[in-house]
Amino acid sequence: MTTKKIGSMHVKKGDKVKVITGKNKGTEGVILKAFPATNRVAIEGVNLMKKNIKATRPGQKGSVIEVNVPIDASNVKKI
Repeated sequence: MTTKKIGSMHVKKGDKVKVITGKNKGTEGVILKAFPATNRVAIEGVNLMKKNIKATRPGQKGSVIEVNVPIDASNVKKI
């Protein structure tokens, strides 16, 4: 069994990349955060998920926000 060296990703934070597969294929963006331990990256404007925020205090309203969900680093290429 071969183990992948942690931290050996071909992209890093701040790189401009293009998604080459998946539902966001062809989308370009800048890497906001890299997760080398899991080989995933969060890209600006790609793979957005809506998240419900609960009201925690009386009088406060709940809301819906969009969050960047990380995708696998093998699904992007540097441009």
